[in-house]
This record gives sequence, C-alpha cells and structure tokens, in this order.
Amino acid sequence: MTQLLDARVSLNAATFNSIAIPIPVINTPTLFAQIGLLTAGAGLNPRVSMKGTITVQLPLALFQVRITIVRGTVATDPLIYSANHTYGLNGLLVPEVIIFSANDYNPPVTPQITYTAFISTNLLGTVRVGPESFDGFIVSD
Repeated sequence: MTQLLDARVSLNAATFNSIAIPIPVINTPTLFAQIGLLTAGAGLNPRVSMKGTITVQLPLALFQVRITIVRGTVATDPLIYSANHTYGLNGLLVPEVIIFSANDYNPPVTPQITYTAFISTNLLGTVRVGPESFDGFIVSD
C-alpha cells in the first residue's frame, strides 16, 4: 500500500503582480523555489511528484525561458526536469504564466531530499511578477 512520507510547499508570491524580481543575468540559472522532503519510514519504490507555477513579464523581443529542477541545491546537481518556453511580443502586454510538473522515480533515500527550481532566460529585462509557487510530495510502497 502506498504511504505518504512528506509534502512541502515553497510559495514566493500567491497573487498576480505581487512581486517584481528581475532575472539579473542571461543564460544563468536563478533559484526561485526549493523544497526539502523528509523520507523517514520510506519503503520500496520511493516516488516524488512536483508541480509549480511561475509568471514572468517579458521584454520587447522574442526570447526563451528555461525552467530546471535539480535533486540538490545548486544548478549543477542531478537534473530531474527541464523545459524551454519561447515567447513573442504578447508577453509585453500580458505576463506569461508557466506551469510545470515533474517526477523523480526511485531517488536515493537520504534523511531529506532537496529539490530546487531554477529559471533562466536568454534576454535581459525579464521580470518575475507572480504568482510563483513550487510544491511536491514523496510516497513509497
């Protein structure tokens, strides 16, 4: 029988346009969320499921946003998820909401497994505006 071990939430901004955080360097991962899941009592086949939302206001140009999730705390830790999103001029008028879902099947069981979400862009002027959240849970057999 599947057993819930832990569930966590990282919430930076709950509402639209509640923050204004520029992404400062192009093509460089910027941390926007992190959760640590406790694994006490883990049995066979641990599984982690994560989802999140980040909203960005775009500069006046075609550009790309990359979302990555690693198992660890720095961008060079094991990659669990990555996705690229390309946007045009619409984002100048209306912020773009990026929704993502990721899974990690059978991760190494340590007392706590940390997952970190990063965002990067290929163009200066991109601003994180909210909402912005990241959550996950771990189960095992």
